Amino acid sequence: MSSKTKIVVLRMKELIYTGIFVAMGILLIILLVFMFAPKNKTTKVSADPAITGKYTPGVYTSVLSLNNQAIDVEVAVDSDYIKSVRFVNLSEDVAAMYPLMAPSMENLAAQVVENQGVSGLSYDESTQYTSMALTEAIGNALKKAEAEN
Repeated sequence: MSSKTKIVVLRMKELIYTGIFVAMGILLIILLVFMFAPKNKTTKVSADPAITGKYTPGVYTSVLSLNNQAIDVEVAVDSDYIKSVRFVNLSEDVAAMYPLMAPSMENLAAQVVENQGVSGLSYDESTQYTSMALTEAIGNALKKAEAEN
């Protein structure tokens, strides 16, 4: 009889070990499902600019077309302020054809970042039309930043 008892004890140990490993496997599968399952959480964004900020953070561009040449004006904004304004894809041909473009942009970019907007900008009379075109392009990029809010 003692030999039968030993066999039963060994089988019981195997059943216990198997049960423990099956339980651990099920827990592992449940853990993986919870970790990697897509979460359908929706966050509600308040439309109040005082709470969310004036702009949607990001980089916005506006196209300025001069003599069939496209110049991109890029405006980088944070939630509350304008970080930078610069040209993107300004070719050497356009820079040579419009020599006042780069200095006008540097002047306007500094003023836009300082004033945090396109209102109240000042520019020389010699660069009046260039500055007006650049101000309009910067304003269009800022409208894109505000519209996504």
